[in-house]
Amino acid sequence: MLIEQQRYLHEDLERLEQGIADRMGEEPKMIRERLNRDHEVSQLLDQIQKQSAELLPLYQDKSGLRSKEVLQISTGDPFEEFYRQLNEIKEHHSRYPNEQAENSEQWYRPRKGAAEDQPFIVESMFSGEEAYGRFFDLHGSHESYLNLPDAKRFGYMQYLEVFDNFQPGHGGIKRTEKLTDQYFKYLGELMEYLESFMQRTRPLEDLDKLFSGWDTDFEKAWEKDEVPGWQMDKGTKANGSGKALSSPDAVWCEACEKEFKNENVYKGHLSGRKHIKGAEALEKRGSMSLGHRLKERAVAEREFRIKKLTSAMSTERDDTRVNVERRQGMTERERQQELENFYNLSNQQSKVVEEEEEEGGDDRIYNPLKLPLAWDGKPIPFWLYRLHGLGQEFPCEICGNFVYRGRRAFDKHFNETNHITNLKRLGITNTHLFRDITSIEEAVRLWDKIQREEKKTHVDEGSIVQMEDAEGNVMPEKVYLDLQKQGLL
Repeated sequence: MLIEQQRYLHEDLERLEQGIADRMGEEPKMIRERLNRDHEVSQLLDQIQKQSAELLPLYQDKSGLRSKEVLQISTGDPFEEFYRQLNEIKEHHSRYPNEQAENSEQWYRPRKGAAEDQPFIVESMFSGEEAYGRFFDLHGSHESYLNLPDAKRFGYMQYLEVFDNFQPGHGGIKRTEKLTDQYFKYLGELMEYLESFMQRTRPLEDLDKLFSGWDTDFEKAWEKDEVPGWQMDKGTKANGSGKALSSPDAVWCEACEKEFKNENVYKGHLSGRKHIKGAEALEKRGSMSLGHRLKERAVAEREFRIKKLTSAMSTERDDTRVNVERRQGMTERERQQELENFYNLSNQQSKVVEEEEEEGGDDRIYNPLKLPLAWDGKPIPFWLYRLHGLGQEFPCEICGNFVYRGRRAFDKHFNETNHITNLKRLGITNTHLFRDITSIEEAVRLWDKIQREEKKTHVDEGSIVQMEDAEGNVMPEKVYLDLQKQGLL
């Protein structure tokens, strides 16, 4: 029955809306849970679109069956129609006695339970390098770039800085080398990855509308010849040789590359064999240049899209550069350990959140890795812990054997009041010479050495014998004797 189908679709739409409201009511604390929620909401929105597409033709009723069914219910005996439909239902279940009834109330409700028991959509979407959409994984694109004929030998770190800069002077390929199939394929793979990354990390945004807007921007820029690096040459756009004509009445023939004094002379030479042959050659060159320009347009469009994508994801690009720079100073074992800790920490924090929700309190702080606490009293993220090297300890004997966590805090404490005061208590006044020295014995030994060297180079002004000439000029004895020997006194 069409009316029953209509009612069922409306009921399903209400369940879908309630499922979305239940998911958006709480903000997950972990990036994995947040992305998983967004993807679930995106799937529910797609289901709403699908159900609405089925519901719309029923209201349009082009076949007239729904109006006929409404008329049959409203004009006839309602009980007779009711029992007729009831008999149809009984007949259906008698033919299929073992058919299981599904509880549609549970279809779109968010699942509760332990994190490891929940099916996470995003688990298979991201690689370990991407860390659930926090960083780019452009190793494949980097290898493809290095295989290009005219590519510079950039390392991965340098490639992350210039992969969206297509100007020849900044690491880009020359314009004449960009029209190869290999370069076109490289751009396509890079563009597809960036689009896929944005779709995976922003499932609730209307990316089709965004991409369509970028296509419109490129069309306008291409028509105005304003696409950077792909402007037409002046000679191509000019209708002539580019040189000034001898007179205002002169006419330039593009096919013959020759100037004529006036319009009549120009028209007279059009029937000549030389002009006809030159016009055919010019037409052939024009068709070739048209195909060349179309190929340039296809390459320029992909470069334009890559620039837009990178600009829209500038935060992820900067975070990727910082993460790669940090990981370059780590061993392979440390990288694997960090990756394992990342996944374990995500699961552990998910469990803690669930336990806190069950207990109804947020006072308990779960810190299995003994991470330092941030300003809000909660452990800092593990990636920040590794970024600042807080796992390394630097003791300072001069500061009373105080242990500083991380190289940054250790270097900073040499300029702090506590360290400078303790050096002055040891009799050391020139404290800026004692940077990176933490041992009291070493500091005292160095200060004694500095004092001895200063005494050797120090000259006692009182021990210098001074002489005075007849005019009252005071000078050292050595200078006085030299002047006296020369007879200048």
